[in-house]
Amino acid sequence: MTRELRAVLFDMDGTICDTEPSWMAAEFAMAERYGADWTPADGLALVGNDLLVSGAYIKSRMGLSQPVEAVVGELLAGVMTAMSHAGVAWRPGALELLEACNDAGLPTALVTMSYTNFASTILDGMPRGHFDAVVTGDQVKRGKPAPDPYLQAAHLLGVDAPSCIAIEDSPAGAASAEEAGCLVIVVPNHVPVSSAGRRLEVASLAELSVADLRLLFEQDLPV
Repeated sequence: MTRELRAVLFDMDGTICDTEPSWMAAEFAMAERYGADWTPADGLALVGNDLLVSGAYIKSRMGLSQPVEAVVGELLAGVMTAMSHAGVAWRPGALELLEACNDAGLPTALVTMSYTNFASTILDGMPRGHFDAVVTGDQVKRGKPAPDPYLQAAHLLGVDAPSCIAIEDSPAGAASAEEAGCLVIVVPNHVPVSSAGRRLEVASLAELSVADLRLLFEQDLPV
């Protein structure tokens, strides 16, 4: 019996666009303001996480007194500033694959731990493609690596998560999508991601077409 792919769910930071350098720049700027230590390893440890989890890590690591929510707000403001200077670098093949899904009538959702204000800035600047649903980190009680964001995205699209492919670049994101029941396509960027379990790894989304996605889903074969 052939299984049918019903939707494609895309992560944002590091998958659709390479915003991680802006996140890391904002983290280093915060550390400098507070005279705290911060390393590239600290920044990489936060890739793909729920922002409240990242905020708690920053608060502890930098010895800050303000609430975690305030830490996250300050971080987001810093990322927006960094993005205004650096601009948006789109990941190879990401917008082309999104647009191809749109053209094929295959529903899509954006599933990101970034908050709505930041995600909206990215979406407003997209030169091509669109999402049928958007789930952001401030819309779920439990963020990645919990399955909630991907379960909510599937619900918004009116499909079951096991009938979806999720595209991710982080360990937390891949774990979230896999626990929700999605087949996960891993496109590593700044951090290594295990391809164990129901995951397939590709070097670039430029390698994939909608036909490839359908075939991979039907056969569940390694790339």
